Amino acid sequence: MHMTALKGVRETWFLFHPVDMEDEFSQSLTPPVSPSVLDHYGESAPSRPPCFTCAYEPGREETGRLSSNGYISRGALKRLLLKLDPAPADFEGDTVDIFDFPWVTETALVESTKLLFGLFRQKVLKLETLVQSSSHDFGQASGLHYEAEELRQQCVLFLSYIKVFIYRFLEPSQSLDEVPVHPFKDAEAQLPSVLVEELLSITLLIGRIRNLPANVQSALTIQHQGKLFPPSWQLLHLHLDIHWSVLEILHLLEQRMMGQVVYAHQFVNLTGETLTNISLFEDQVNNLLCDLIGLAMNKYNKSFWSYVNALLQTVLKGTPSGDRDPGLPMHCKDPDGFTWWLLTHLAQIGMHNQNGTAQQEKQLEDNWSFVMALLKSSCDPKKAAQEEQIRMVVHCCLSLSLMWGPNVSAVATLWEYYSKNLNSSFTIPWLGVSGLGSISRTPLCLLQQAKSCCSPASVGSGSHTQLYRSTNSFHIFLRILAHHLSQEHAGGAPWRQIKGRLYSKFHQRRMTELSDTGLLHFLLLFLVLAQCAELEDVASRACDLLAMLPADSTPPALRALQWRGQLALVLLYLEKGLDAGALAEQLAAYFSQAAREFYLKTTEPSRKLALWAPLSSYLEGVSEVFETSPNLTLSEERLLNEGFGLLLPACRQSELSSALGFLQTVLAQLRPCKVPCASLGARGTRVSPYRYWKRAVLSFGPWVRSWLETAECGLRDEFMAGTSVCLTRLTRRVHQRCGQPSHSVDSPSWVPLPSMAKERHQAVAAALWSHFFPFLCSMRLSQTPPPQLADAAAGFTLLALDMPGSAPQNLQPHPIQSIMQSFGWDEMLHPLLVTHYLNHLLQNGELVSWVSSGPGSGSAQALCVRAWIRCVLQQYLHKNQDAPDSRAGRNLDEQLAELTRQVLRLPEVESVLQRAGLHPAAAKDPKPAMAVFIKAVGRSYCELQVLSERSSAVSRALEYVGDILKYIKPYLLNKSREGLQLAYWTVGCLVKHWSHLLATSKAQQLLFRIVDVLLLPHALLQQDSSAHTQMLSALKESLPLFLQGLSVAVSVSQSQGAYLKQQLHSVISQYLSRFLPTTPSTGAVVNHPVLLAACESTPTPQGERLRRSILHVLRENFLQFKGLAPPPRLAVVLSFLLELLKRNSDRDPTLLTIPLPLVLRCLMLVNEPQVKRLSTEVTQLIVERCTAAVGEQPCEHTTTLLRAFVEENEGVYDQQVYNVLEVVAVLHPFTVTALIPFLSLSLRKTECKRGLGKNTSLRNGYRRLLALLGDSGQAEMISLEED
Repeated sequence: MHMTALKGVRETWFLFHPVDMEDEFSQSLTPPVSPSVLDHYGESAPSRPPCFTCAYEPGREETGRLSSNGYISRGALKRLLLKLDPAPADFEGDTVDIFDFPWVTETALVESTKLLFGLFRQKVLKLETLVQSSSHDFGQASGLHYEAEELRQQCVLFLSYIKVFIYRFLEPSQSLDEVPVHPFKDAEAQLPSVLVEELLSITLLIGRIRNLPANVQSALTIQHQGKLFPPSWQLLHLHLDIHWSVLEILHLLEQRMMGQVVYAHQFVNLTGETLTNISLFEDQVNNLLCDLIGLAMNKYNKSFWSYVNALLQTVLKGTPSGDRDPGLPMHCKDPDGFTWWLLTHLAQIGMHNQNGTAQQEKQLEDNWSFVMALLKSSCDPKKAAQEEQIRMVVHCCLSLSLMWGPNVSAVATLWEYYSKNLNSSFTIPWLGVSGLGSISRTPLCLLQQAKSCCSPASVGSGSHTQLYRSTNSFHIFLRILAHHLSQEHAGGAPWRQIKGRLYSKFHQRRMTELSDTGLLHFLLLFLVLAQCAELEDVASRACDLLAMLPADSTPPALRALQWRGQLALVLLYLEKGLDAGALAEQLAAYFSQAAREFYLKTTEPSRKLALWAPLSSYLEGVSEVFETSPNLTLSEERLLNEGFGLLLPACRQSELSSALGFLQTVLAQLRPCKVPCASLGARGTRVSPYRYWKRAVLSFGPWVRSWLETAECGLRDEFMAGTSVCLTRLTRRVHQRCGQPSHSVDSPSWVPLPSMAKERHQAVAAALWSHFFPFLCSMRLSQTPPPQLADAAAGFTLLALDMPGSAPQNLQPHPIQSIMQSFGWDEMLHPLLVTHYLNHLLQNGELVSWVSSGPGSGSAQALCVRAWIRCVLQQYLHKNQDAPDSRAGRNLDEQLAELTRQVLRLPEVESVLQRAGLHPAAAKDPKPAMAVFIKAVGRSYCELQVLSERSSAVSRALEYVGDILKYIKPYLLNKSREGLQLAYWTVGCLVKHWSHLLATSKAQQLLFRIVDVLLLPHALLQQDSSAHTQMLSALKESLPLFLQGLSVAVSVSQSQGAYLKQQLHSVISQYLSRFLPTTPSTGAVVNHPVLLAACESTPTPQGERLRRSILHVLRENFLQFKGLAPPPRLAVVLSFLLELLKRNSDRDPTLLTIPLPLVLRCLMLVNEPQVKRLSTEVTQLIVERCTAAVGEQPCEHTTTLLRAFVEENEGVYDQQVYNVLEVVAVLHPFTVTALIPFLSLSLRKTECKRGLGKNTSLRNGYRRLLALLGDSGQAEMISLEED
């Protein structure tokens, strides 16, 4: 606990530690021992305990020995350190006399703790009162001396008794689980805690030594000492005795408690503050050291360092300096370290005033003369000091420099040491690498590391204190150097003082000797110099020295570090607003040379691997240059040369990712920096140069913003009213107002003129087009495109949008369209590349505006839609069939989903959807979203009435889908199940929803190709082919879409209707047969795709047309008899026909009766029970539907068909005809009744032809039929009898 916290509870503490003794003795004055004990009191009178004294002793001055009554001379300190009895010859009796009362030696401190400490406080206060009331009357001097001495001795005796009691009688505390059984045991267990509380009360009572009244502190300077001392002298030394005894008691208590922490429980409960023996000991040591050193400084004042230096020389040399022995120990283990430590801490104390307040200005003169001698000794090569010693020395030098001001001699001495040890790692093995393992892997990190050395923290800060552990000695030296160079009002003198010493240590031999660690230290040194001194001079010298490194023999790792250092200098140039062209050009030449070696096929793979280290460092560094440059007008483009054209083709996959990532960074930084002139910009917009100037000025630093905002209107008026010369004037005003020097009077480089900025940006763009874009074009058709390829291509597209004139001639006059054709619309591109690329672009509002109506955009939106549809269709070409959920597959799915969202937001697509009244929000996945879009296009076309609009819509729709059959052709070859399903389903949606559109003369060729390629391919028509199972499976699912669409196309086609109808019938016939089972099966028939295509809950003209076509196909291809032989699979066909009729509610007799004649023939000629049953059911359904359509009267159409059936079979199958008609008569007698005249006439004609008279058998069959026809039948039978 700190003393500041204890002061706040002092008053609370004294509430339960009263100083007034009247209450303590009000009950009785009986001594705390029995009378029998008093008889033996004289046996245990202790000797006088040791104490602090500066009293005169004869011969002490000459011999230099310590006081005979002191702690050292009496052996008290030695016994304390050796853990011996503090006073072996004292307190041996049963009782002891303390404060004029006898006490039992072994129990007094336990039983009367508070009473004894109360008496102690009473004696101290009495001595203080004696000091206050003392006078200069020599007559009273003797009495005051002896009274004050007696009071002091009683207090010292009590403190000595506490030490002895703790050593001899105090037992370690019992565990918390044990409950004391006797009050004395309980009090004994609480004694350590009570002692800590009482010791705190003593320290609070007497206070700090530095706070003693002036009349007490004056006792330190008594010159002519005699045998009589004033009470102030006794009080001062009693304070010293008490402070030291408190430390002794706490030390003995910790030993006796075997390291167990003792808490002051009562204090904690009352105050809430934590107090332990450890915290009290630490506070006491800290306060005592500070007070004693402060007293010494106040006493010696100006000649303080002369005294300290003399003492330190004794420590350093090990022998007294001069005739007088100061009495210091001569066995210091590390005299140099101790000397540095003491010097630094004394100097730090010297930065405080008499009130203990830290001051900016030093309160004590510096001691550089002694420090320089000590520094040279510490850095002496003969001593071979280790890093742990050197780091401590340099840390102390930094602290002294911050407190006393820089010293050029100290800097020179340290540089002399480090110039010889640059290759050292400066690590401390036992300390580990915590905080020291950070390697500057990029130029920006290297520069930041150097900058961290240029702003050393204050001495009292935590970061300064931790420097010993957080950084090495060389970095601390750089802080000293930076502090020296950063002196205010020095006019460049510090740099001139040290410049020659620094430069002279480097030459070609020395540069070639540098290891990677040495080169890192070299770079950090010159970066610190560049930051704090003359940047251009330092950078020039650094580059000249680095050029001395041989290009052929320098290891790649060292070359990488060299480039990082040079790029860090480029970053510093940009920060200062200086043109970095010379530095960039030199560095780019090195890069180009390394890239050429990397490109050559003769270079060994191991060498290429090693070369990648500097090349990747260059990429990272140049990225940081472009990222940190405020406006890209300081010749940054010179870092981009032909080396990239050699590097990119030679990169492997991982290396290419890094290179393309670098390209993205540069492109991204160039776009925000584009600066159109005040005239028309790149896209015809007028941009105010003031807006650019304001942005450039603001980039100088956030501290300029507030002032600029207040002066904004005036600045704008001044600039807009004048010429570009005003820009320079305004820039100078910003500099002057903000206290910053202007780099150039005429044209400050960090705020470029708009024309100059545009020129520089054109140069950067030209470098990118020249050295990067050709490689991207060469990679665009790769089947394994790197992910960054699309990002980089999108970056170039946006660059062409901002700066179209910068694009090469082969992309003109419409560079955006040319690039999008190469990377987004080309049908040979990988879907992952296309989706990634278009996602980048369609998220950009400016690009979408160009796509919608920009110059040269043409059919850009339609081409984007086509690319989207192609990518959706071809997604399974690039997915692993064995692992469809692979990382690449998931990436493509994510990109497709995003592209779907972007395409649906295109203005043209939104318009189509809006006109069609469709909302794709629910269709988030690509496949259903594509179906919604296809449906919207078809619906929008159907709603158009004007011929020209319909023609344009057809052309646009064909642009949307492109050569869709080409997109899905790979699936037809590789038989991918998922791919075929997607392909057939998509084209099926197209045929169904675009049926009107596809029937036009412009689009019918696409429809014909769809039928030929997907529905009626030659290979698929081979019945015995088993290699097309996947195709048939996919076609089966989508066939209803095709049939429905083709049926509509047949009905609306004006030129090729007959051919389309023929094709439709071929498709129906082909797949009706394909998917019919060999034997009747309810499941197979019910789910037949042709049946599913024809079924609808509510009849529509389109559905009726399709069913008519299906019935015609059934009649022509599936129900025809070959002579007397029935058609194959007749039962299955009849089952299909029955299901078709059942699942639709058609009422048109012309439709229903299409298969009736052949069904009647089946009923007549086939005796198979299943066929009989199915034929009967079909006939019944047809007759019922036809009759229901015309009411109760016989259906004329049905009657006509029956009459034709009878005519066709009369004379051959007469009896079978009557059997069939019996079936019809049972179902609907009115229909057959209408045929009675015709049937009777037919019978008589047959008998006449045969010439045999009446045919009894035939007439009997006819009579059975007539018997089913009611009255009309009976009448006809009578008529027949009359024949």
